[in-house]
Amino acid sequence: MTEQGAKAEQVETLLATPDLAGALESEQFKRFLDQVPIAIAVSEMKEPERIVYVNPEFEKVTGQLVTAFVGNPWTVLAGYDDKKRDSRSLGQALAESGDFVGTFIIEHPGGEPACVDAYSNVIEDDNGTPCYRFAALIEVGAHKQEQNEFEQKLREKDTLLREVQHRVKNNLQMITALMRLEARNAQGKMDTAPFDRLAGRIEAVKLLYGLLSSETSDGEIDLGIYLGEIASAVMRSHAVEGIRLDLKVDAYPVSVNVAMPTGLVVNELLTNALKHAFVGRGGGTISLHSLSDGKGCQITIADDGVGLPGGAEWPKRGKLSALIVQSLRENAKARFELQSSPGGGVLAKIEFTRAAAAPEAGG
Repeated sequence: MTEQGAKAEQVETLLATPDLAGALESEQFKRFLDQVPIAIAVSEMKEPERIVYVNPEFEKVTGQLVTAFVGNPWTVLAGYDDKKRDSRSLGQALAESGDFVGTFIIEHPGGEPACVDAYSNVIEDDNGTPCYRFAALIEVGAHKQEQNEFEQKLREKDTLLREVQHRVKNNLQMITALMRLEARNAQGKMDTAPFDRLAGRIEAVKLLYGLLSSETSDGEIDLGIYLGEIASAVMRSHAVEGIRLDLKVDAYPVSVNVAMPTGLVVNELLTNALKHAFVGRGGGTISLHSLSDGKGCQITIADDGVGLPGGAEWPKRGKLSALIVQSLRENAKARFELQSSPGGGVLAKIEFTRAAAAPEAGG
């Protein structure tokens, strides 16, 4: 048991003393309280309520002499909630609450402040009439130090995790670069399209890791930023003269499970548009809009190109792209549809509600 736990147990033992109300009338009992290594104060429940006793430990913890308390109301006891959730002073909280009151900071002029757990109990006589208020303060400086050490360890683990994420991102970047190099070297010898598609997918995952590694991530992804980075990466990798990107994105926080399939689907559609939509044409426009409102988010990926060949569909059943779209539907509870006609371009829509896409609590 910790020292603070032992002291809290001592407080409970004192409160369980038979006829505590009568004992508080005894000078002998007060001399006993003088020796207790717990800060104790007692008030008499008359109107107005006034403090009638404080022990030496109470003087030590509060940094004030007994004369500052005896004969005065609890409001003379300064101190504030350590989390600043309770606007009451320590004295007010003791006078208005029961059992464990909270953790408070007591400022000491010219010295280190004291951090205390505060307890307050009303003592009744044999007839059930409140006659005394018994307050105890237990210093928890050591407990706070342990907490700070624990928080430091958490920060160190968080730093290590970010370093791992950074290395994963760098490794993905290297894999992407090597695959694209191999694809260029293999041109004319074999079909390099699978290399390009796989490199694009790895690039999308790498960008996601980059956003997760940022100091402000906190376990969520800004979908607008993520899709913007994917669009820029695709345009750089498949640069085609005469093709313009119309990009409009709103900031929209989503969970990783939503961001991943959404980014992969957008990557596939943009890549397909750049490679196939404008064959035989001098150029055109590809648009990526990710717009949100109070209900959810709608993403549209469209081009004014040649459209899919008659009878063709996307995604094709049995292909990886079909699995990615299925993942989007399951993880983001998204609605996905694609429309196309020969010569009329392609229009794809992804829609999901705010509740389905929201980041999970705790990251």
